[in-house]
Amino acid sequence: MPERTIDFGKFGARGIKGSDAVARKLDELADGIVTPVTVKRGLMARLHYLTRTDHSRRAARDAGLTVTDRTLKAWLEEKRRPSNANLERIDAAYRQVRRQNVARHLLRRLNADGGTRVEIHPLNQSQVPRPLQRMVEYRAMNVRRWDRIVDAWSAGDHQGLDDAWEDVIVDLGSQWGQYEYVTNIGFAA
Repeated sequence: MPERTIDFGKFGARGIKGSDAVARKLDELADGIVTPVTVKRGLMARLHYLTRTDHSRRAARDAGLTVTDRTLKAWLEEKRRPSNANLERIDAAYRQVRRQNVARHLLRRLNADGGTRVEIHPLNQSQVPRPLQRMVEYRAMNVRRWDRIVDAWSAGDHQGLDDAWEDVIVDLGSQWGQYEYVTNIGFAA
């Protein structure tokens, strides 16, 4: 771990881990249902997505949605409404299954044509006292191999994603530690 970010935020810097920004961007690229699960339309769309085939039902169970078929049927027929805890499980299962379903497609697009250009927006130092601020520039780089990143993201492996992203930002050279925490990471696929 870089020596300067061990105690991140001590002097007022703000940002998120680069791997978290990458995960957020991949979630954005995976799109899906935007209506919240608490709204009838969002709930029904997620339930239909998770139950339309035997494969999706198995994936939903593996992702943590372990209710009986009778309960699922009652929810789909709108005879019963899921509890708040089950709404959270439905949403989490939907996100996990959606990630698994789009990972292969995203990976193909991100690796196409020699990789994808990534923009790295540095951490926010507006609250850091002037003498303690560092000169951290906006950076752009090509990421050629997305396999480990997308695999860890689709599996929900935060540590694996963090390790894979750290291996990528080392390509920035001796300044890579300055980009462990960022305000945003942007790329398109």
